[in-house]
Amino acid sequence: MDGSDQSRVVFVIADLAGYTALTEAHGGGEAATIVGRYRRLAEDALADGARVVEQVGDQVLIVSADARTAIITADRLRAAVGKEPHFLAVRVGIADGPIVQRDGRYFGPALNLTARLAARAACDEILCTAEVARACGAVDGLAFRDLGTQRFRNVPEPVAVTTVVSERAAHHAAALDPVCWMHLDPSAAPARLPFRDKTYYFCSLVCARAFAKNPENYETAV
Repeated sequence: MDGSDQSRVVFVIADLAGYTALTEAHGGGEAATIVGRYRRLAEDALADGARVVEQVGDQVLIVSADARTAIITADRLRAAVGKEPHFLAVRVGIADGPIVQRDGRYFGPALNLTARLAARAACDEILCTAEVARACGAVDGLAFRDLGTQRFRNVPEPVAVTTVVSERAAHHAAALDPVCWMHLDPSAAPARLPFRDKTYYFCSLVCARAFAKNPENYETAV
């Protein structure tokens, strides 16, 4: 016996946009706090039938037996992250397919595609395959928008991609700290600085000072 079992599942990969920038700006302690809070948000967002099977840094891997459960879980996580003050945005990818499970770990092309979708997603965006969207069916408060076929690294065939739009999601405030990528309420930001006819907002004086020292290094972040 090799401890393996082949089945078909739906993968959800959700990571935090800007985690590396946050770690560099505020250090490992702040990053660990964010990651710990993120894991709790992910656990609380699980719909019945979904479970977190792995976390590596700021990325969580969730497995579900069906598309509807996976998409509801992803939308709940997006909404929960959006309500967190001074937090990073989440990016989510969802795909399904046959996999091999061995010693509690998953292997297969579907997992690779899910990771590629998550990496391509914008802040607070959920990308899934059109196949997953069709299998999900209608969900109250959600809409599916076709993005056409796209190519991904190490995926041999083009993939029909859909973005999941929430009519009720709590979106992040408009301001983004260009140094650590924290999302901020501009009216409550501890610091702000003008540069090239634009105002930048910061989560702390530490980030404001870093920006003031080398603004050209950060202005493309927003």
